[in-house]
Amino acid sequence: MAASWLNSIGYVMEIVSLLFTVVFYISVIVKELCLELLLEKLSDRQCQPESQLKFIIEAWLQIVECRRVLKWTYAYGFYLPENEQAKRQFFEYLQGEAESGLERLHQCAEKELQGYLNAEGASRDFNDFRTKLAGLTSVTRNYFENLVRALENGLSDVDSHGACSRMASSKSLGGGNSKGRGSRGKATASKSSSSRNIDDPGHWSCEYCTFANVKSATICQMCHQRQ
Repeated sequence: MAASWLNSIGYVMEIVSLLFTVVFYISVIVKELCLELLLEKLSDRQCQPESQLKFIIEAWLQIVECRRVLKWTYAYGFYLPENEQAKRQFFEYLQGEAESGLERLHQCAEKELQGYLNAEGASRDFNDFRTKLAGLTSVTRNYFENLVRALENGLSDVDSHGACSRMASSKSLGGGNSKGRGSRGKATASKSSSSRNIDDPGHWSCEYCTFANVKSATICQMCHQRQ
């Protein structure tokens, strides 16, 4: 009887797994169709060939990937020992910076893009939008690559790279705001603020991505823009 019951449970689990797989692929197909329709409409409104709109696809693929990674980091943070305070602070700093970068990217790819979709004709500043979105995609990718690399290394860089001091100085930025675990950063980068608008004299803030770099660096360690 027990063996029969276990076999029945196993069969049900296989069915459930199959259903989840089907639902996943259906959602992927629906998203791809929606994105194709969006690009078709944008191409028509902005008089741009769809081949020149790949930066939008890249941005949304990056957003989806980053959301997936964030779910994993929440579990990582939950099991991080409370007594490893330095590592926890480093983790929350990296996670907060990644979240803030993702929110900026999502805001641009969704809200700002909507304005160009609803425009009556081609917008003169569309190329500026292209540059901005592509830049945010690259910066966000760097943030998440740094986060994943740090977690894969067990946050071992916390001491060798002075991560905690960068975390503290980053919170002083005029254009950035790092949240803790599970939070949603709402910071937005502002080029109008000075790249040196930071309280810590040992660091300077990148005006493109708001990352706090050591004073000796002439190129941003995050987005690779010059000071």
